Amino acid sequence: MSDQDSMPGQDNDAISTQQSISRRALLSAAAIAAPAAFALRSSDAAEQGSRHKQHNAKVALVTGSSRGIGAAVAKRLARDGYFVTVNYVGNADLASSVVREIDAAGGKAIHEQADVSDPRAVRRLFDVTERSFGGLDVVVNNAGIMRLAPFSAMTDADFDRMFEVNVKGGFNVLREAARRVRDGGRIISMSSSITLLRSPTYGPYAATKAAQEIYSNVLAKELESRMISVNAVAPGVVNTPLFTNGKTEQQIAGFAQRTPHKRLGEPADIASVVSALCSEDGGWVNGQTVFANGGIV
Repeated sequence: MSDQDSMPGQDNDAISTQQSISRRALLSAAAIAAPAAFALRSSDAAEQGSRHKQHNAKVALVTGSSRGIGAAVAKRLARDGYFVTVNYVGNADLASSVVREIDAAGGKAIHEQADVSDPRAVRRLFDVTERSFGGLDVVVNNAGIMRLAPFSAMTDADFDRMFEVNVKGGFNVLREAARRVRDGGRIISMSSSITLLRSPTYGPYAATKAAQEIYSNVLAKELESRMISVNAVAPGVVNTPLFTNGKTEQQIAGFAQRTPHKRLGEPADIASVVSALCSEDGGWVNGQTVFANGGIV
């Protein structure tokens, strides 16, 4: 039976009226359903967009990032859109705090314990990062310790531990970075402007930081054709416990007065330099040591 056919016992006017009512009911139902369907499609699109964003997000690993410069770098890279692994050696609470701050700001981060002087721990750190985020684009080789004393008073234990963490640990991190950072990525090591200042009591520490500059220059050449830029950043006097602990207020003020800006650097100042080197515009800086010290040297 076609739509135009009538059933026995019904007149054409009744049929026409019934069909008109049916059409209006159908259109009304469609109008009601449309916003819900649109909302469903919008929700699906948002979810797909979120998955796409997560899939395409870049990933950064920052060693020694539970406090100080490392924490500032981790937060800045998260703000720049990176998923971040926050590394710590002993204080899980500090690392958790950095992760919570990143998460609260809309970023994504995890924290993972590892002593960089242990090559197995470093491999595990990189493994966890890759499993959690699917790859690795930036490594900031920041973990380090400082032991200060004149040559005549430096102990074997302090000397050995400083070289174990700074020189061997830096090598362990860079070796894994060379193997795992994706093409087009960035590898940055933290040196120090003390390599130029060369103040008394800083001799062995300055030597460990000079190693980071040599590492970066050589590694940049070894990674040719992979479009990975490798650099060192050399902060000056920065307002962190690593610098201020053990110094009087007068000593700290004296260092601040030696800079043209008459202030100590802040961790955020160094994080901004790292961020610039990690950006697309920073790719042509390669194999260099960038002195971020406010002009103290």
